[in-house]
Amino acid sequence: MTTAKDLFIIAMDPRPDRSVGQGDLSLALAGAELIDLIGAHTVTLDGERIVPDGARSASDDQLLGEASAALARDVPYESVEDWLWRRGRDLSAAYQSALEGDGQLTRERRRSPFGPARVELVDSAARRRALSRWEADEPVLAALASAVGIRGGRSGEDEGDADDGSDGDAVVTSEVTAVLAVVNDAVMELEAVRQRRNIEKAAFANIWRGP
Repeated sequence: MTTAKDLFIIAMDPRPDRSVGQGDLSLALAGAELIDLIGAHTVTLDGERIVPDGARSASDDQLLGEASAALARDVPYESVEDWLWRRGRDLSAAYQSALEGDGQLTRERRRSPFGPARVELVDSAARRRALSRWEADEPVLAALASAVGIRGGRSGEDEGDADDGSDGDAVVTSEVTAVLAVVNDAVMELEAVRQRRNIEKAAFANIWRGP
């Protein structure tokens, strides 16, 4: 499993505080993919630019492989911000489709023909691994989840040893920290766009409503 899939599973967890916007999640998933590509030494960062290492191949994971194949390979390369917006387009839907195909998600059977069927996580090793990572407050997963409004993990007294990068978890480096910062900025920018559109819609409605 990848950091992006773990993040998607955490976002799908059916708790009241787990309502995540699809646009926010898509940006964070693109960031998670980039962090895994950095961890695999498939790419490095040169300032804000993503520099592919042509000598290295990506993970066997299909979506991470697609992310690797989508990298801009010509100078001046692509910025992390541009990558998030380009790769992140509808990415949450791609992960939902992939996890459904792998049997990690199932659609709830509905007696009523009205409304879409709800997608639910199945009890699987992948889900248990993602939840274990989350409950251990693994720092990269926790930071990505926090960026999209999910908070939790384990209690504060246990956080001192949370960043050892054990068991295949993503390790916090300066490059990873840089990606996380851009993810946060992108999510904030998306929220600002939403608020501006809501204000414009309200103003337009007031015009038609009249005094």
